[in-house]
Amino acid sequence: MDPAFLITALVVVASPGTGVIYTLAVALGRGAAASVSASFGCTLGIVPHMAAAILGLAALMHTSAVLFQIVKFAGVAYLLWMAWNTLKEKGMLSAEPERARLSHGAIIRRGVLTNILNPKLSIFFLAFLPQFVPVGDPAPTLTMLWLGFIFMVMTFVVFVIYGQCAALVRGKVLGSRTAMAWLRRSFAAAFALLGLRLAFTTR
Repeated sequence: MDPAFLITALVVVASPGTGVIYTLAVALGRGAAASVSASFGCTLGIVPHMAAAILGLAALMHTSAVLFQIVKFAGVAYLLWMAWNTLKEKGMLSAEPERARLSHGAIIRRGVLTNILNPKLSIFFLAFLPQFVPVGDPAPTLTMLWLGFIFMVMTFVVFVIYGQCAALVRGKVLGSRTAMAWLRRSFAAAFALLGLRLAFTTR
């Protein structure tokens, strides 16, 4: 395995983005187990982008302004919805019993959507994976699949670590209404800013 790939992938995975913020929010609001589901959902959300890059669909999105804009603004709308949902008293960061029973399936689905609705990921994979496929590789598609799988494993592990670390301080945070209010505002602002950044990105 090329060390350059591992280092680059780790930097990309560990950099705070929508998936990290979503996982941290779930960890603080729902606990350690729920954060694992969030991490799994965000990881699954990578699969369509990886497949698009390998099949060449990402290249189509890169050349089609209309398709790119459709996916991009769907992602913007979803991130703004996440911001609103986080800001509400009974939103994502609520730990009330009836809300805490939110199914792991629902948490996973939200995580999947968080990553699927980001067209920049497909273009990232289109530019990123081929760089680490050796010239003359007899099976470049399999190599890209393997690299994509490694990237997904790294994503899951790093996100789980983020989530477990956040869950460790959950008890102290939940004990302070002031801290919870600031957390809601902070996470809502983070989702909103990510949505605005996505809105102004170009291909």
